[in-house]
Amino acid sequence: MKNRTIVIHATPEDHQIAKLTALAIGLHMIEAIIPSPLPGVKPGIANIVTLYVLYQYGFKTAAWVSLLRVFASSLLLGQFLSPTFMLSISGALLSLSVLFIAKHLPSQYFSVISLSIIAAFAHIAGQLIVVRFWLIPHTGILYLIPIFCLAALIFGLINGLITAKLFSQK
Repeated sequence: MKNRTIVIHATPEDHQIAKLTALAIGLHMIEAIIPSPLPGVKPGIANIVTLYVLYQYGFKTAAWVSLLRVFASSLLLGQFLSPTFMLSISGALLSLSVLFIAKHLPSQYFSVISLSIIAAFAHIAGQLIVVRFWLIPHTGILYLIPIFCLAALIFGLINGLITAKLFSQK
């Protein structure tokens, strides 16, 4: 039997995605050790990287970074295929879907800040859909919507402002 060596040729784009994903994973890991005042309420600081990548490199690269971050972080935290993973992936997928559409809106009305807020609302909506129809199939979960929407507004605004500041420093 012959030994065959498999050679993987990575492009410069692959290297860029890996670096950006590593940054997003690092931010996610930092966030994971910060205690949350309410279960499920986190600032989503790794989303700053996704927004930055969306504006700097385009949607395809942003989607790669976001989804790789979710998978890698869940593996590192021991949450792969757990309910926490399902919440994270559902939020990321809905957020990316909304960002894909929102990125085509007129930039004079929709800045990185407004897209950050829209993405935060989409992320929490994706999570609440999974919670409502899978984890806690009870209408009582709907009472939490105002709390999560307030958190999405605040953290979406903060993350958007940070991303805008990153662009202003270039």
